[in-house]
Amino acid sequence: MIHQEAPADGDAPRSSAAATDLVLALQGAMGDDCVSIDPTDLARYETGWRYGHGKARLVVKPRTTEHVAAAVRICRDAGVRIQPVGANTGLVAASTPDESGEMVVLSLERLSRIVSVDHGNGSATVEGGVLLSQLNGALADDGRVFPIDLGADPQIGGMIATNTGGSRLVRYGDVRANLLGVEVVLPTGEIWSDLKGLRKNNTGLDAKQLFVGTSGAFGIVTGAVLKTWPLPKQRTGALACATSGEAVLSLLARLEPALGEFLTAFEAISATAVSAVLKHGAIDRSPYDGAPPAYSVLIELSSAVPSETLDLEELLGAALMEHMEAAEGDVDDVVVGDVKDFWHVRHQVSECLREEGTVLGLDVSVPRSSMAAFTSDVRTRLAESHPFVSVADFGHWGDGGSHLNLVWDPAAAPEGTKRALQREIYGLCVKTYGGSYSAEHGVGPHNIDAYHEYTSAYVREVCAKVAPERFGTVDL
Repeated sequence: MIHQEAPADGDAPRSSAAATDLVLALQGAMGDDCVSIDPTDLARYETGWRYGHGKARLVVKPRTTEHVAAAVRICRDAGVRIQPVGANTGLVAASTPDESGEMVVLSLERLSRIVSVDHGNGSATVEGGVLLSQLNGALADDGRVFPIDLGADPQIGGMIATNTGGSRLVRYGDVRANLLGVEVVLPTGEIWSDLKGLRKNNTGLDAKQLFVGTSGAFGIVTGAVLKTWPLPKQRTGALACATSGEAVLSLLARLEPALGEFLTAFEAISATAVSAVLKHGAIDRSPYDGAPPAYSVLIELSSAVPSETLDLEELLGAALMEHMEAAEGDVDDVVVGDVKDFWHVRHQVSECLREEGTVLGLDVSVPRSSMAAFTSDVRTRLAESHPFVSVADFGHWGDGGSHLNLVWDPAAAPEGTKRALQREIYGLCVKTYGGSYSAEHGVGPHNIDAYHEYTSAYVREVCAKVAPERFGTVDL
């Protein structure tokens, strides 16, 4: 029943009598094909997308919620820790096992059914392992969309566990705002389900929210009811060339009331970030006549109303013209074109920055009104403390989020640079600007030190009671 390849030279065997008993118990509960100890198979789950690498004791791939519950109970009784994993698109090492080789990886990849699409209720019921692209592919036939837009393609369960925001949060909100119900397996192995899909249910504690943004610590999400939206019939956009961070905020202040609910996204991309894409990215030509501006502001409008009824291009053009006339010098040019091309530039930033050297990607947020001052402060401080570091920030200035990327030549950096920079920027963000050290990526081992330093004692106490061993540490 158990098949295991001989370990390679230098690899310690991952089986023992206790491990064999655990495998047998899991296979008995789920089936032989749902449990793997093959090192080649395990390797798929042992490295994170950006951070995190460890060793798995084995991997289980349950097919049903009942399988997940059985796995949790068996591992709990055996005193074995579980590492849930979805599509492994996280950026804080929260979906990989530690180095002990004792953790069981629980993959939700087989819980991939779209259970139902309820057009009348504007909702979809899905299993936790459904991919975002899979869901939207199915919804498109019904003229609907789940509008949490990301550069990656995560699973729905992982999106709920991390309360994903994405590029269009300014219009649609985060996952929490679009969640109507969940089904979870609790740390005890019990199943708790509320999949009624109600928008209004004021009968006490809204228990489903306990599982949003808690990184799986309160329970493993195996199913969900999601709010869906009408699929836009038109989409348009522009790149506004802003001369400073203050100019970006000035533009936002004017466009929000002028464009109202049609403003879908408002993203700011620094000149350093754009330059990396122009140098290393897959683009046909530069959208600029010369050097990129201090900030390229990606503005997107969308509507389910057809263009024959409402002309979004005309609406956006008029708003931009009014701003340029009223705030002379804030925006010195506007690039028009296909908004998909602008997103293509934006979504290549992270990948292209890695071609420039070592990258520390920090996902932070501050009040929108403080974004320009905060980013300027970061540049000034780093110019003094770490002059070899360049700041290549981009992100959701419309909702106060920033992907603050710090880039340097590894040959110029002393040992411990990443930890020192992370601590310096997090401290500035939280203490001086009242911000968050993790806008939407979550905690995970990458941010565990900041969690213990900046998260309130009350919140840490509550979480420790539910999942005392959930968080670990990882080297950057």
